[in-house]
Amino acid sequence: MTFAVIRTGGKQYKVSANDTIRVEKLDDKAGKIFEFKEVLLTADSQTTEVGSPSVDGAYVEAELLKQARNNKIIIFKKRRRQNSRRRRGHRQHVSIVKILKIYGKSGKLLSEATKATVEKKIETKVTEKKNR
Repeated sequence: MTFAVIRTGGKQYKVSANDTIRVEKLDDKAGKIFEFKEVLLTADSQTTEVGSPSVDGAYVEAELLKQARNNKIIIFKKRRRQNSRRRRGHRQHVSIVKILKIYGKSGKLLSEATKATVEKKIETKVTEKKNR
């Protein structure tokens, strides 16, 4: 199994080809293909490359599917015996990203998203909706 560890938005994500992940908001439009240059680790069945701090020449190609917002979190503050309480909510802006290709050291292609698996996922979603 081929995977990579990338860093974006101050967080680290373990990704494989065909994965869909939610990352901190990116300043791009939906449908744009871009690259994550900060790859901390790449691994396939034969080799593992660990960067210090990142692997030279490695990058992950991804497509921005859409901009969205996470679920609401509730911030509740109460001061006991003071008849004082505050309830606030917050929804973080996120980008939903699909991983297309993983490139290793010196730009060598390690893994690629195949259309067959993408089409298969779409078919299963359609049949799930019909069965409801």
